[in-house]
Amino acid sequence: MADNELGRGAGNGKNGEPGTQGKFVMWRFLMWAAILTILFSYIFGSFTSEQRVSIPYSEFKNQVRTGNISEVMIRGEEIEGEFVEYYTEEIADGETVEYSHFATVKPPFDDSDLMGLLEEGNVTINAQTTERNWLFSTILLLLPWALVLLYFVYAGGRIQRQMKGFGGGGGLFSVGKSKAKRFEKEMTNTSYDHVAGLSNAKKDLQEIVDYLKDPGKFAKLGATIPKGVLLMGPPGTGKTLLAKATAGEAGVPFFSTSGSEFIEMFVGVGASRVRDMFETAKKEAPAIIFIDELDSVGRARGTGLGGSHDEREQTLNQILSEMDGFEAHQSVVVIAATNRPDVLDPALTRPGRFDRQIALELPQKTARLDILKIHASHVPVDPDLNLEKVAARTVGFSGADLQNLVNEAALLAGRKDKQTVDIKDFDEAQDKILLGAEREDKLNDSEKKIVAYHEAGHALVAKLLPEADPLQKVTIIARGRSLGATEQIPDTDRHNFNREYLLSRISVALGGRVSEKLIFDEFTSGAAQDLKHVTQIARKMVCQWGMSEKIGPATFTQGEEHPFLGRDMIQQKDFSEHTAKMIDEEIQRIIVDQEQKTYRILNENKEKLNRLAEALIEHETLENGEIEKLLNSVDTSENSPTKK
Repeated sequence: MADNELGRGAGNGKNGEPGTQGKFVMWRFLMWAAILTILFSYIFGSFTSEQRVSIPYSEFKNQVRTGNISEVMIRGEEIEGEFVEYYTEEIADGETVEYSHFATVKPPFDDSDLMGLLEEGNVTINAQTTERNWLFSTILLLLPWALVLLYFVYAGGRIQRQMKGFGGGGGLFSVGKSKAKRFEKEMTNTSYDHVAGLSNAKKDLQEIVDYLKDPGKFAKLGATIPKGVLLMGPPGTGKTLLAKATAGEAGVPFFSTSGSEFIEMFVGVGASRVRDMFETAKKEAPAIIFIDELDSVGRARGTGLGGSHDEREQTLNQILSEMDGFEAHQSVVVIAATNRPDVLDPALTRPGRFDRQIALELPQKTARLDILKIHASHVPVDPDLNLEKVAARTVGFSGADLQNLVNEAALLAGRKDKQTVDIKDFDEAQDKILLGAEREDKLNDSEKKIVAYHEAGHALVAKLLPEADPLQKVTIIARGRSLGATEQIPDTDRHNFNREYLLSRISVALGGRVSEKLIFDEFTSGAAQDLKHVTQIARKMVCQWGMSEKIGPATFTQGEEHPFLGRDMIQQKDFSEHTAKMIDEEIQRIIVDQEQKTYRILNENKEKLNRLAEALIEHETLENGEIEKLLNSVDTSENSPTKK
């Protein structure tokens, strides 16, 4: 439905006449009022199921004389009654109709003989005053209309309340108004002090803050501030928080909205909301507009299964037009956030629109420590709690994950009626976040033994391979969908992976499967996720990182995640079938070689594997220090003179 069609349906027609929707409502009102009037009249006796014949007054008196009238009702000048025998009236073509009831009207002069005539004929006489009849008839006539009117008032109010959400708070006629929330400086109440880490991002945004505080400082040098800043990064890295902190630092009005709020079922509504939002921000300049989840409206045009004129693309076109419409020194900055920059339309990311693109990565160890300190400041933590240890163990956690970790630890401490939150609460909270809550059902002895050897295989390979990440903890406590877990923590945050490190990760992941084969001479389904993980690593090594000697330094699109459906519905391979076969063979070779290497390691250290599995069956969870002592005791016993 186009804009003009929506306006004609919901608003007014030409020359001030009611629109089509208004006519439709009036027609329904009249229809229901008429139906209820007839129904009420039927129920209360204005109409009866019997047919009445209207007869002259003289005929009425004649019927009384013949004794064919049994009962009459006199209402002023009107007389209604019932025949003793049916009254027959002839109609066209010789046909007749029989009536059991009649109605007639008295003449205007007084008929003194009527009462005597009725009494002689033994007619039952009933009478009603005309005043009461008029009152009753009036109420009967108006009541249905009043009921229908009350219903339409109630229904209209209900629809209006529902349409407030549809129209941004103003009902149907404000459907095109922006739904962006406006925050003042005191409402924002957020600064860069509340944002831990992200030093480079804050440095880039500081220029925006300085410009909004003093635009003339840059204008006199001929410099123009970026019209748009695009914050890119994984979910939970602080994009929204950073935008809000920028507005708080600058002390300017902050308009916050989401890309999804521009999308409605009516074409043109999103574009209208964009226009309204930008107009409002320009009136209050200097100001900041923040659009979260930009990719919901900013995806590349001409892709996917939809057409090129749908609501989303019209909204995107309007955003592009508005950003181009800023004057050179207009103090309105658009900050947008997305975790899918790869799907954005190139027109959005070109210079002149989102000039500055800031990538936010997952926090490193120092940043994680700062984030934990901020969130832990609101929680009564144990004095002996070492947040550095917690920060070291939370590799890959985002800022939101760390906030959730602190909250989960506090909830666990509260369940145990503790006064402070200690390291055990943090460890348990981390296991709950990563693996899920501890399962109530327990493993039987047979399954427990298999899981113990599986996890012992992971742990032992991780301890014996020098390239592997240091081992932290091993457990066979079932959590979520996992029957056990082996936790490794890198010494430092890694940004680059060499071939030996990746091969060691494959070996460690295969340790559980190989251990099952070595001890029980069979495989179980417990290695499903391990096999998926090693296949992904091996495929990236061959297809993306050039770590195969046979394939060489080349990259292939095989295994890459497509950003969204429709970029190319039928992707053409950039390599031949022969190359595809070589890729599959190389992936298989890497995995099989590491499996054989893992088998040799575990077979040569079978005594350590048995001792480690037995300890897991007994204690269920082993820390790195306990594993070290256990393995050292095995080495000592093997090298003792008695053993020799």
